[in-house]
Amino acid sequence: MPLPAHAAEFVCSKELPANQLAAARARRFLRAALSGGTPATVTPPDEQPVPAPGPVPQDLVDNAVLLVSELVTNAVVYAGTDIDVVCRLEQHPDTGSAVVVEVADRHPSRGVRGGADAHHGEPGYGLQLVSALSQAWGVTYRRSEKRVWFRLEASAAEAGATGADATALRADETTGPGPGRAGSRVTESRHARPSSSLAHRHGYAAEWVDHSGPAFLAETSELLAGQLDQSMVTALAAQLLVPRLADWCGIWLRTQGGGLQLSRVWHVDEGRIVALREELERVPPTAGIRAGGTPWPWPESGGSDRTGGSAFAFPLAVRDTDVGVLLLGRAGQLHMTDAVVRMLDDVARRVAQAVVTARQYMKQTTISVALQRRQLPPTLASIAGVDTAIVYEPHGEGQTVGGDFYDVFPMGEGRWCFLLGDVQGKDPEAMSVTGLARHLVRLLAREGHGVESVLDRLNIAMAEESAEAIAASGEQAATRFLSLLYGELAVDPRLPGARCRIASAGHPLPLHLFTDGRVEPACEPQMLLGIDEGAEFRATGFHLAPGETLLCVTDGVTERRRGNWQLDDNDGLADVLRQGLGLGAKALAEHVRRAAHDFGTGPVEDDLSVLVLQARAPDDRTHHTKRDAAGDE
Repeated sequence: MPLPAHAAEFVCSKELPANQLAAARARRFLRAALSGGTPATVTPPDEQPVPAPGPVPQDLVDNAVLLVSELVTNAVVYAGTDIDVVCRLEQHPDTGSAVVVEVADRHPSRGVRGGADAHHGEPGYGLQLVSALSQAWGVTYRRSEKRVWFRLEASAAEAGATGADATALRADETTGPGPGRAGSRVTESRHARPSSSLAHRHGYAAEWVDHSGPAFLAETSELLAGQLDQSMVTALAAQLLVPRLADWCGIWLRTQGGGLQLSRVWHVDEGRIVALREELERVPPTAGIRAGGTPWPWPESGGSDRTGGSAFAFPLAVRDTDVGVLLLGRAGQLHMTDAVVRMLDDVARRVAQAVVTARQYMKQTTISVALQRRQLPPTLASIAGVDTAIVYEPHGEGQTVGGDFYDVFPMGEGRWCFLLGDVQGKDPEAMSVTGLARHLVRLLAREGHGVESVLDRLNIAMAEESAEAIAASGEQAATRFLSLLYGELAVDPRLPGARCRIASAGHPLPLHLFTDGRVEPACEPQMLLGIDEGAEFRATGFHLAPGETLLCVTDGVTERRRGNWQLDDNDGLADVLRQGLGLGAKALAEHVRRAAHDFGTGPVEDDLSVLVLQARAPDDRTHHTKRDAAGDE
């Protein structure tokens, strides 16, 4: 887009290696570029002489530095390639200043992380902050790079205003839509960030709170609500508060033992963070921190401004729960009006609520993970003469176990058992059924029951449990059905391949891949477990010759949808298996997983499990046989 007449564009760039220093170097580069400290390539419109860059509003600089830090951190963590940072400053005497910053990496196949749907544990805030603070942003994918950009703007009046004029300007901007602002959805707090010159003015915080406080609180709530890790909550809170309301801050969180642990320290001058942390760790908060702000001694170390200032501590508490302490410091004398106190108390409550929510989530996740670990075996047993591979992807977010379950375990004397099952539903009740079924199968098998007998007894147990649940609740919804593939492998070290017996109870049929590319079902379909207590099940026996493969999957694979089509329509799974002829067990399992994902355009809507058993040639089995025999003893 061509620049307007009399406008100037100043461009500079820097290449950064992907290491832990990249974000700090990007911040220094951008701050210097926007402050006139970095030579820039000048792009004059119409070949007219262009003066040096004029002053850039400090709030624009602060927001740009914050966002480039997040995007560079994102690129380092998820791309890991060299990074290009490009800064373009546009200045016009009528329309004001605009800053466009681009962050490019060389890994275009990796998406941008850190959005509103970011998973628990992901570092950084990425697009959440970009979306909250910028007027426009986007992502450009090219063959060899991915480029994330954002645009920040300031009006000509704000760019040229200083001192009280700038404060008055912000007050005018936040009182109403004004000329030319119809339909604008720009959050006022994005342009209300204090500049370094204004931040130390007596009374500025009070004026800023009066005019831009509600928008800031809304932005704070929106950003904190998406965080499910308490360390991420405190990190984000610190960057929201500094330098808007303070020059530095410290956040302590209450531990399980009742003590206080310093979780986050932030300073507008990053070179002072380490010293400030050391000072605050030596003098932690004591009892007596009250709402409304408790005066705090100004730190004497080099971690804060030696000119002195004001510091206040606020309790992090919600519903009589003491979560920790928020400490804010500002150079000079802070004018603590009622509005400022109410704002800071409100911010402290929102931070505390976010911490409580994150802790509840973590507690629930810890309990869930502990229970889920019992549902699946930690490893697959090694089978002499047979390579095994498993792909397991539970559907639920944050779940390590879903409705699918599997197992491979030794029976001694050259015999192994294997299973792959799927319980109706994905709730905790379904999860409890998976653990019950897996352990009951092991118990029955080790008592000497064969394939048919194991399925018969498991079917009776499932039917009885369903009947008891219906009698207790009076609801048919309490019924749980189970589909299961269960089989045995017998391996004789003197003979090639393995002897297999397998049965399917309401489960997608296992497929037998021969070395010539033929694919056949390995057994016959039968009824689900838990429907008819009197049902009897039959097993099918066959020889799994060297190089041949047995593929077992759950319906998350076979029923993967694309429009009205499912993957297994017209023997689609057999075609996928045939295309993997010649692959090893692990590679074949991954091939089937990838085919399932690629078949549909949307996300997978069910648990997805793939179990591969592949017979090896006799000369590849010797050391496995010796090891497994020792393990059976």
